[in-house]
Amino acid sequence: MADNRRSAPFYMTATTQFGLEEVLAEELHQLGATIENVGQRAIEFSGDTQLLYEACLWCRTAMRILKPFAGFYARDEKALYREVGRIDWAQYIRQDQTFAITAVVNKSTFEHSLFVAQLTKDAIVDQFRNRTGERPSVDVKNPDIRLHLHMIENEVILSLDASGESLHKRGYRQQTNVAPLNEALAAGLLLLSGWDGKKTLIDPMCGSGTLLTEAAMIAQRVAPGLYHQGKFGFENWPDFDAALWESVQLDARQMRIEEPQAYIAGSDLSREFIELARQNVAAADLEDFIRLGVRDVKEAKAPAKEEPGIVIMNPPYGERIGEEAEMDALYKAIGDTLKSGFQGYDAFIFTGNLEAAKRIGLKTSRRIPLYNGPIDCRLLKYELYQGTRKISKPE
Repeated sequence: MADNRRSAPFYMTATTQFGLEEVLAEELHQLGATIENVGQRAIEFSGDTQLLYEACLWCRTAMRILKPFAGFYARDEKALYREVGRIDWAQYIRQDQTFAITAVVNKSTFEHSLFVAQLTKDAIVDQFRNRTGERPSVDVKNPDIRLHLHMIENEVILSLDASGESLHKRGYRQQTNVAPLNEALAAGLLLLSGWDGKKTLIDPMCGSGTLLTEAAMIAQRVAPGLYHQGKFGFENWPDFDAALWESVQLDARQMRIEEPQAYIAGSDLSREFIELARQNVAAADLEDFIRLGVRDVKEAKAPAKEEPGIVIMNPPYGERIGEEAEMDALYKAIGDTLKSGFQGYDAFIFTGNLEAAKRIGLKTSRRIPLYNGPIDCRLLKYELYQGTRKISKPE
């Protein structure tokens, strides 16, 4: 029985952040998924149960993996309540389990996603009550079963959330009092840069070390899902295959490479940030693969004995009033450092301050639009040639 279920392919959706869609599609393709559609912040794909488990474990740029199980048209409240009530909910939720619904509503006659979620919840709870006299409870914070309702122009798709806690929350971060990059975005920047996990990688403004930690995970083939806190959503599903999940995790652990694959180093002016970075790197069990030091970005330079690779950083954007002059000076210093200290490297600057970025004083060879939370950002690429490029005349 288990083997048939294991091998029959079904549809899934992986969600991500704006600008990372192609990167995530490639990650899924590498895992063996059939890509059906690359949409806005979402990839539709198909595969079997093993692929579902592997996607949750291995996708660096995914936020959630969803498994759609029902779709219908609901022109009004009555229709929504009726259609939800037609689904046999005992197949998806046990009455001793807790559940929560996230609703996303676009271009529909329903105005509020909260109202749609509430109505869906009522229909589910009423079905249980009518059949058994008992009902599952709602737990918004930490439910056993997470349901996603997506409504676009009154077409409804209901999905089970395989992830549990959002996949970008890896669990190695010790404190979140600084405003770092989220882990999926950091991994996305590295994958967008085309870094191969072998070349030298330097982050001279590393903050609490998220880019470095994600880089070491890529280089050493560490599955990000191994850090996931608590259960994955699919572990609470009625059809959960514990033996298959055990073997998928075992395979992932054996994929890890113990020999350092790349020279990865970071520095920051703030001693506190470097201390925080050390704690995060230690929590991720990657101390052997990352070098950290306290240093002003003005003093940063390429390591002497290593082949040139990439230099990548996420400098402050200066969101507070009156920081313009400070930001201009900082970005000019970044430009000077790149020109003098990193010849032969490719540089990637991720920033939400495009005015200040002009002070870098180098020509970009790529500008990739992304968001950091609500902030419109760019990943800027600069090719730092060795000396000046002279065109040699034929002898």
